[in-house]
Amino acid sequence: MSPDARPQNHILKSLPAEARERVYPHLKLIPLAPGAVLYESGHRMRHIYFPADTMISLIHVLEDGACAEIAVVGNEGVVGVSLFMGGETTTTRAVVQNAGFAYRLSGARLKREFDRHGELLRLLLRYTQSLITQMSQTAVCNRHHSVDQQLCRWLLLSIDRLETEELVMTHELIANMLGVRREGVTDAAGRLQRQGVIRYKRGRIRVLNRTALEKRCCECYRVVKKETDRLRVLDR
Repeated sequence: MSPDARPQNHILKSLPAEARERVYPHLKLIPLAPGAVLYESGHRMRHIYFPADTMISLIHVLEDGACAEIAVVGNEGVVGVSLFMGGETTTTRAVVQNAGFAYRLSGARLKREFDRHGELLRLLLRYTQSLITQMSQTAVCNRHHSVDQQLCRWLLLSIDRLETEELVMTHELIANMLGVRREGVTDAAGRLQRQGVIRYKRGRIRVLNRTALEKRCCECYRVVKKETDRLRVLDR
């Protein structure tokens, strides 16, 4: 990629010119299909991914196959933090939720850039802080808040990262992400639809009234958004 290119990913866009000249030529824009697995739990990571117009779910899978989403990553962040934190493996699975593209950078090139202790290192560590906030708040939300509130939080986090008001997502898939029964998600979505907050049809959910959706959400979304926005301002 040309150093003058303008990636849609916020971390890459925040790099100063000198860092862009070093990093951009080694980025590869790759297409991602829904359901694609970028890495599995326990597998060694070889690349880091900067989503452009797609969303990636970080999922924890239990031995019996049950799973729950612990975070979502869009163009505000990066997938593969264990690679630059030194572990190179993780206990989560990274799954593509929406078709789109991401910029891929090899672990070897990333480590060379890290050895400079420059701007990319600072940006990625700051993003990791916001990711930890999201994971922590998700755990609290799943334990203490209703399915209705969890669904509102999930919808808001998703449309923020995809920068669209429409999601291609079935109730069953959302239930798997939240770790709840599909019937609970169907009931919650039905209430939102009757209230004119969303429209759901054939696996597509469109947010019609974002303000109303935020009012029906618990404080967990606001905590995550506030921290993400605060750290993004510092990156400018």
